Amino acid sequence: MKILSDFFGIFYPELCANCDNPLTQNERVICTFCRHDLPLTNFINYSENKITAKFYGRVDIEKAYYLLLYKEKGITKKIIHELKYRGNQKIGTFFGHWMGEILKQNNAFSDIDFIVPVPLHKKKQQQRGYNQVTKFGESLSYHLGKPFLENILLRIVKSKTQTFKNRFERLNTIDKIFELNNRTIFTNKHILLIDDVVTTGATLEACAKEIQKTENIKISILTMTHTE
Repeated sequence: MKILSDFFGIFYPELCANCDNPLTQNERVICTFCRHDLPLTNFINYSENKITAKFYGRVDIEKAYYLLLYKEKGITKKIIHELKYRGNQKIGTFFGHWMGEILKQNNAFSDIDFIVPVPLHKKKQQQRGYNQVTKFGESLSYHLGKPFLENILLRIVKSKTQTFKNRFERLNTIDKIFELNNRTIFTNKHILLIDDVVTTGATLEACAKEIQKTENIKISILTMTHTE
């Protein structure tokens, strides 16, 4: 099998998700040069940072973490676009393993009970073929040793893209579009809510408010990127 893999690797090499140059045998998803250009946050305060501050007075968030800064022009945008719209789910796996290793080493999220993704509406997921944070969540689950639960938090209303809306518009269009199909499974639990990008926080806020209808619930947030 290795011979066959090497054969295909010669004629159909894996390419870097950013620069499209062929990856070497020891590289995965993003080449070494591009990886060094990633705008890492490197923060160590999980209780007070840009994400937790975004939700002050809106919803109670225990802890939050994100790996990369998302800029309108830059490597992060290109990589997330590859993940969301070009089917490169290896990117989600790559960041899930990377962040999972970081969090496992410092035990920052060792007290969570479940990992829950921000869901897509079923029609949108059928069109795209996948939820862009599924592989991310599965990889986190592997490292943190916590169950990854899809299909508990559901998106019941299909909304248009939120990308070009301001915070006020988002909050008015995204309210009441999520629903828990099981209101007891999260009782007395700590949930890690995950997504790819956090911008205004409206989507995560709507998800958190629905989850917080459960008795004695705690919520933390983890995303791959955060917009400046």
